Amino acid sequence: MSESLTWDRYATAWASRHGGYDPRHASTAVRAWLWMSYGLGRIMVRRQVTPMTLMVTGVVLNVLAVPMAWLAGPLPTAVLVIAGAVAVGVDGAVAVLTSRTAKLGYLYDALVARVAELCWLATFWAVGAPVALLVFCGGVAWLHEYVRAKGVAIGLTAVGSISVGEHSARLTVTVAGLVLAGLTSYVLGGMAAGTVTIAGVVWLFLGVFGLVQLLGGIRKSFG
Repeated sequence: MSESLTWDRYATAWASRHGGYDPRHASTAVRAWLWMSYGLGRIMVRRQVTPMTLMVTGVVLNVLAVPMAWLAGPLPTAVLVIAGAVAVGVDGAVAVLTSRTAKLGYLYDALVARVAELCWLATFWAVGAPVALLVFCGGVAWLHEYVRAKGVAIGLTAVGSISVGEHSARLTVTVAGLVLAGLTSYVLGGMAAGTVTIAGVVWLFLGVFGLVQLLGGIRKSFG
């Protein structure tokens, strides 16, 4: 495979590596994200950028987001979080385009996602969200991914594993929370902590609801 791989063939290859979940039938937001990753991935392939380089870049950007939240505030932090997410997303696209996907890559992807989420919660803490709330957010996210991994191990289908508490939803809540925190701090002053706290509550709500939805999908698949 190469950067000349068409979108349809890329989507087929991507689906075969993600439990048969066809991105062409996904939500508009997911399709847009994967199309963007596909387009940027082709550019990275032409420049001979490896998936590992992009993965490491994504991790570094997410780690740097934590001190950025301390030093520069929520808005610049949101930019770093988005850049880190794009790097990791394009990493997967490059792996598919260059046929470098491997089972070990799934482990790396999961580890990177958990590290990124830990960094996102740390940025909320740096802006002023309460630690107890963020611990619950992280715990529910971890439990969601643990239950899904166990479900997939016993044959859970890709469709049955999808919920509203996905990694992409956590990313959306994080970016929206940081952006709104930055805007409210500029307009109203002193509202950043409250804004990221609300974002943390939304993260927790989606996580709990998504976990219930995931358990329902498992029960439906094997009940």
